[in-house]
Amino acid sequence: MLKKILILIFSIFVLALNAEAGSDGVLTVTEEKQTKKTKDCFENLNRATFAFNQKLDKVLIKPIAEGYRNLPDPIQKGTSNAVRNLSTLITIPNNVLQGDVKTAMINTARLVVNTTVGLLGTIDVANEMGFPKYEKEDYGQTLGKWGFGPGCYVVLPVLGPSTIRDTAGSFANVFGGDPWYNASVHGNNEYLSESLYITSKALSGIDFRANNIESFDNLEKNSMDFYASLRSLYLQDRENKIQNNQRGNIEILYEDEQGWEEIESK
Repeated sequence: MLKKILILIFSIFVLALNAEAGSDGVLTVTEEKQTKKTKDCFENLNRATFAFNQKLDKVLIKPIAEGYRNLPDPIQKGTSNAVRNLSTLITIPNNVLQGDVKTAMINTARLVVNTTVGLLGTIDVANEMGFPKYEKEDYGQTLGKWGFGPGCYVVLPVLGPSTIRDTAGSFANVFGGDPWYNASVHGNNEYLSESLYITSKALSGIDFRANNIESFDNLEKNSMDFYASLRSLYLQDRENKIQNNQRGNIEILYEDEQGWEEIESK
């Protein structure tokens, strides 16, 4: 009950921002198909948070990722598959909210097959069976599909690049309740906990960081302004995902929800 009340309060807060902000950069509903340039309203604070995140990455996250990369390939692949499988618990309700019932049904079948035959998702059996390519969806993307503009760009401690809209979506991912907790593990009302969700996100981040150590190092070395480069990559990626643009995905370690999967693809 408390979580549902929090969701209601937060939703009212978001709508209030939307109604009052207009073109000032805070979450807005736009009728235009092409979103306006996202403002970096809190740049000084964002840069300070970004610097903190970079230090945390160097002293903690990157060393863990380097250790993870030394694990046997089957363990790395199994971990990656498992956290990807868990992410369908967020994707499926967002497929429905976006009106894509067919994909929701496909992803539900994918979840069932991989969780059972695929040993809790450690083996991507659905992919081997020829299921359509899996595309993650989250509540930030759904808000974008519904016409909400991104609002101001923000950098969150530890979590990293985001926007006001995507932060609102992340809040729903964690506290949304029903789509996550009502997924029974064995058909006997053993619901998945928020601790499992947080663990899956941490493992997803480490897995991604391990796969992109050199890419990050090269980007940082060759960027005149590393902060601006990552900001641009994040915003481009989010817009591509909202528009279902498959020309490439760009993701980075700290992003929620669905985390950036690749620095570059294709």
